[in-house]
Amino acid sequence: MDMSVQNTVGTAAALQDFNAQQEAQNNLLKKVMDSNQQLIMGLVNSVPKLATSGSVGTIVNTVA
Repeated sequence: MDMSVQNTVGTAAALQDFNAQQEAQNNLLKKVMDSNQQLIMGLVNSVPKLATSGSVGTIVNTVA
């Protein structure tokens, strides 16, 4: 087999391995980000809702 063909085949195999590793890392990152999203949404939903009507909690008094 010619040396350039061997180099081409070797490079192609290395690129396939690299792509497989990148895909595995991307899948792991997606799982971690989905988990973080669920955690953050749980925290956001646990915060009490602010008042939207009435005189208590809807008016901010400031003095400069």
